[in-house]
Amino acid sequence: MRLTTVLLTGTLGCGLLPAAEKAADRLNDAASLFTEIMGSPDRSIPQDLLDKSFCIVLVPGLKKGAFVVGGKYGRGFALCRAADGNGWGAPAAIRIEGGSFGLQIGVSSTDVILLVMNERGMKRLTTSKFTIGAEAQAAAGPVGRNATAQTDALMTAEILSWSRSKGVFAGVSLDGATLRNDIDENQAMYGQRWDSKQILESGAKPPEAADKLIQMLNKYSMKKG
Repeated sequence: MRLTTVLLTGTLGCGLLPAAEKAADRLNDAASLFTEIMGSPDRSIPQDLLDKSFCIVLVPGLKKGAFVVGGKYGRGFALCRAADGNGWGAPAAIRIEGGSFGLQIGVSSTDVILLVMNERGMKRLTTSKFTIGAEAQAAAGPVGRNATAQTDALMTAEILSWSRSKGVFAGVSLDGATLRNDIDENQAMYGQRWDSKQILESGAKPPEAADKLIQMLNKYSMKKG
């Protein structure tokens, strides 16, 4: 019986290890995406918007394929600022999914960054899922470290969105895309089947694999402005 228990434990551990490694790889990809974008002042996220943001969502390598009917799917992470606005908290894994109709052919891999700009948007992240454009006001974000963001659409949006494809970083509309909890990825990171609410509102201890990502976020925007 004892031998059976040991073997079962070992088998489960082997199953969790690849998932944890994949989660760590995605966290590193998210850190690299943010670092590369912010390292290019002429085509980065405006600093004042980053400083005002409540949360950020990073989706490296969103896959999009289309042949008349298009679809989007990707996995990434949402992080919100600490309760006192100083520093960033633990990442919650998310999936982004959606569809579009039109005469479009091709397959691409696109990096996506979302800034959540107010408490309403932050509350959206703690739900099981929500649809951009339908349940959350969204706008394409401006590009450039010193770009102005004074239009009514940008000032009232709950979410600002950008994408990078083939090296070009620009504001993008993601209306119709749905963000949902990625419970499997959270289990790989934390060993618990937590949802976004449990992670983002609890002050959970970030996994070591998220250190690089959190350090980069703190480097560019340590305190909410």
